[in-house]
Amino acid sequence: MELKKVALNDIHEKLGAKMVGFAGFNMPVRYTSDTEEHMTVRDDVGVFDVSHMGEFFVRGPEALDLLQKITSNDVSKLFPGKAQYTCMPNDDGGIVDDLLIYMIAEEQYMMVVNASNIEKDFNWIRVKQWAEKCDVYNASDDYSLFAVQGPKATEVLQKITDIKLEDISFYSFEIGAMGGVDDVLISATGYTGSGGFELYVRNEDADILWKAVFEAGKEEGIKPIGLAARDTLRLEMGFCLYGNDIDDTTSPLEAGLGWITKFDTNFTNKENLLKQKEEGISKKLVGFELLERGIPRNGYTISSLEGSEIGHVTSGTMSPILETGIGMGYVQKKHSKPGTEILLNIRNKQIKAHIVKPPFI
Repeated sequence: MELKKVALNDIHEKLGAKMVGFAGFNMPVRYTSDTEEHMTVRDDVGVFDVSHMGEFFVRGPEALDLLQKITSNDVSKLFPGKAQYTCMPNDDGGIVDDLLIYMIAEEQYMMVVNASNIEKDFNWIRVKQWAEKCDVYNASDDYSLFAVQGPKATEVLQKITDIKLEDISFYSFEIGAMGGVDDVLISATGYTGSGGFELYVRNEDADILWKAVFEAGKEEGIKPIGLAARDTLRLEMGFCLYGNDIDDTTSPLEAGLGWITKFDTNFTNKENLLKQKEEGISKKLVGFELLERGIPRNGYTISSLEGSEIGHVTSGTMSPILETGIGMGYVQKKHSKPGTEILLNIRNKQIKAHIVKPPFI
């Protein structure tokens, strides 16, 4: 199947990015080195093109009713200019997807979903669309998304907008002019733990905004950043990745997402998840840090010190900050306490690690 291209595909290729297929898109995985790009975001400022993400607009008198039914968090707490992290539970106790919801205006919301799940999510919403007086529109092919992340992100972006960025609190947003482009949605969110903003812009204006951001950031050493560094950055913070740490078979409670599962709302499969909460989970997503040399990878077996298999790795990497292997995985609840020592089967060797509570740094 031919890979889809983001609006700035040619720019990334000219910058020398290594392009790979990811979630059906041709995406930049790195420009220089993963570690260099990782540290650029931790110390200065970097820009990710994450335009492969999906955007759905939900509009109409029953938009709130629909979102309350298909997502686990309490959407009624939102107001125009506020965003919320949430997930869509399925009928079997798992997760259709994790996502962001933005309240644009009364009776108007934007859902931002994972690239690999765009078609699945849209079809799921249509199947579950009990609310008749609302419209769900898939605008994923119309928008580009740039994540400007790092401690110098606000300083850089403030040069190209009159909006007072420091007044936009975490998980809030404003829509206005930036870099010569009108109607940019400027969101104080990110997937790195280093601060910054995510910028939603129409594809026809993407090139203008990208160039304006890089021109503004010259003094701060701004650089383009690939998806490989995005993964190590999110892992150091313990952020879940759909398809690895959460999927159709993992419940939000098992994944440590009870904080976005509000049982005073009437969402999909609420009864079964409430029963799971009352009876207790049998497995739990945990973070771990290796005590010996090695790099954990998805699918590796986790064992107790006595040798019995107790779980598996869902995500793993070498932390550029800690310079040691870190990861996440599901283990039996009784082995999930921070400080518990475990064994990872890495290339037929038993490597010792211990459970830690993310973030890792």
